[in-house]
Parts: sequence; C-alpha cells; structure tokens
Amino acid sequence: MSDAKREPGYRVYLLVYGALVCLTAITVTSASLSLGRIAILIVLAIAATKSMLVLLYFMHLRYEKRLLIRLLVPIVVVTLAIFIGLTYTDILYR
Repeated sequence: MSDAKREPGYRVYLLVYGALVCLTAITVTSASLSLGRIAILIVLAIAATKSMLVLLYFMHLRYEKRLLIRLLVPIVVVTLAIFIGLTYTDILYR
C-alpha cells in the first residue's frame, strides 16, 4: 500500500478545520451562558474533542500503524499521571 492512498485530501482538512471553528464558537457561546457546574463538563468535553481532531488529522495519528499508537498511548497516560501526581504533591506540602 502506498502512502499516497493513506493520506487525506484537502477536503478532509477543511472539514476538520470547520469542525474546530464550530467547536470554538460553541465554547465561546457556552462561556457566556450561565449553566452552572455543567458548563465545566461541556467545555472539557469540547476541548477533548478538539484535541482528538488535531491529534488524529493534523498530526496524522489516524494514518499511523496501530503498533505505534499502542505504544504511544500508555506512555502519554503515564507521563500525564506523573505530572498530575507531582502537582498534587507540591500542593499538599506547601
């Protein structure tokens, strides 16, 4: 399989860009509404969706071999857990 068949065209990039712009507009709109505690969940869900779109399409992870993804995900999760753990340790011992 050649690499040219696996890469997306301009249309995919434009659709993802449009989705990112729409999600940004939804985030800005939801910030002006008084939704209470649910606003945090909405904004975090939108941010997670936007980051997944960027990771999958603009960083080309959607078209990588599955082995690379299987190795990358645990490393990222462990690194994030270390950063969060060190942050909470710093907060606890101030």
